Amino acid sequence: MKKIILVDDDVAVTNYLMVFLVQTGIFEPTIVNDSREVGKLLLANQYDVMILDMDMPNVNGLDILHSLRSSGIEMSVIVLTGVSDVDLAVKAMKLGAFDYLIKPVDDEKLLEVLGNAIEHRILHNTIEQLPHGLTLDELNHESAFEFFHTQNQQMIRLFHQAEKIAASDLSIFILGETGTGKEALARAIHQASSRRDKPFTAVEADSLDQDDFPAFFFGQARDWRGSREETPGLLEETNHGTIFLNNIEELSHSVQVRLLRVIQTGEYHKESSARILNADVRMIVSSSHDLTSPEFQNKFSSDLLYHLMVNSIKIPPLRERKDDIPFLVDVFLKQEAEKVGKSFKAVSDEFREFLINYNFPGNIQELITIIASAVVREETDTITLDSIPPFIRKNISSGKWALEEFVPRKLDEVIREHIIQTLEHYGRNMEKAAEKLGISQEEITRISGKDE
Repeated sequence: MKKIILVDDDVAVTNYLMVFLVQTGIFEPTIVNDSREVGKLLLANQYDVMILDMDMPNVNGLDILHSLRSSGIEMSVIVLTGVSDVDLAVKAMKLGAFDYLIKPVDDEKLLEVLGNAIEHRILHNTIEQLPHGLTLDELNHESAFEFFHTQNQQMIRLFHQAEKIAASDLSIFILGETGTGKEALARAIHQASSRRDKPFTAVEADSLDQDDFPAFFFGQARDWRGSREETPGLLEETNHGTIFLNNIEELSHSVQVRLLRVIQTGEYHKESSARILNADVRMIVSSSHDLTSPEFQNKFSSDLLYHLMVNSIKIPPLRERKDDIPFLVDVFLKQEAEKVGKSFKAVSDEFREFLINYNFPGNIQELITIIASAVVREETDTITLDSIPPFIRKNISSGKWALEEFVPRKLDEVIREHIIQTLEHYGRNMEKAAEKLGISQEEITRISGKDE
């Protein structure tokens, strides 16, 4: 029996949930109508899941989530509230809520979310219990991660975490800057899963015009006039396999809503058809942006974001694992030299020091590019600073992208510089710059001192 604590000041709601959950024969619920009683109950008992109202007198839902986080009490929390509030939902998810449901909720939907919450808690506990000092050869599917080269403990632990998640069938959200290896990690998760012998399809969300993307992803049915042929979509072609969808923030809102339904139920419909189909597909999505930021509040579906954030993996940028760079230099140097039939006896200390102190805005992919360029350019048997591409050397010598000690600056100076850089980026197009900055053209002129 799974123990559930129901926290809601509405007695009718808790009584209904009590009867419904007891009748399943799976759950053992405890009712709390006075939120002030939650603390002592949590100290005296262990619960698998909490169903939590947000708007309550005395102690509200966010207060309880704050308390859970600060006390270190581990359980899945499902927020069940009568108010559809995006800001409140985002705050709840950031505080660790597993899901956010609006009253009244369908019984089957609630059971589905409860099942996922319990599965996620078991998975989370397994990950939390991973010991320190892990090694790559302790992975059960070491070959799945062979594309990655690392000696960094944070990365090795990340691979063990990814392998544990791969064993479930939950959707995954991979976060990381450009060039960190999000697609490579998605492929590794696929290879470490039970779907490894089924298709893996990687697609960029902005690879097609958004008007064409639905037919590409969901498929196209023959319309009643017969003017369009029946075509399978990515979901049908990758059935039983894994789809990796990069740059998910580029999807139109309507596609985001349909994608959420696929993630939740596996159901979808083709273009020009109302017939419900079912896809057995593992979804792995990724972004290099913080989708919880105000920039995406009106652009990205909050419901989809809540579901994605539950199983998220963040790949650290190369500048945060400097200990890996000397090792990676040797690995990539050997790989790139073999491609062109060269061999090198040494890498100069200056070359290694340069790379260790470089900021790597392009991360691993940029390191590979720098090494490949150096291999082609160098005519001796030693890789030196002279082998660094001129473009990179120019930016380093000018201070751009170098890791420097932080020097506080006045905010108005930073704002003015950013506005000027934006203007230059858009070829001094005042209208375009104003649109991207979210301010008026008059404000640009006033702050930057530039006039057209």
